[in-house]
Amino acid sequence: MTHFLMKAERPLAEMPFGKLSWLSGPLTTAASHLTIMEVHLQPQGGHSFHFHPDQEELIYVVEGRIEQWMGNESRILSAGDAISIPKGAVHASFNIFPEHARVLAILGPCVGAEGYACVDVFDQAPWKNLRVPARA
Repeated sequence: MTHFLMKAERPLAEMPFGKLSWLSGPLTTAASHLTIMEVHLQPQGGHSFHFHPDQEELIYVVEGRIEQWMGNESRILSAGDAISIPKGAVHASFNIFPEHARVLAILGPCVGAEGYACVDVFDQAPWKNLRVPARA
């Protein structure tokens, strides 16, 4: 089944880590293998430490820069950069820069009704003490 997803017709949902638009998943395209989200990270916004128990993820930076964490290692990713995250790996994405950032988050397979399952661990050791705020 073909689904045209016109930008003007995709609502942006307000999330704690920024704005989110679903491009693929059970609710938008009836997909069972790919969940794809366009995520807009405002300056100082981010999705703190979490993992996906049953999903692999690829994060691709479309616009701006982000501080990307994988376990206890971080790197600055710019437009055109990406990271591949195995299922169960703790990771986090922060926009520590003054400009807006936009990423594509691609996960597979779809899990649950929305195609996405996340376990937050930002309040647990060692993650709660790992990141030094205001790194720019």
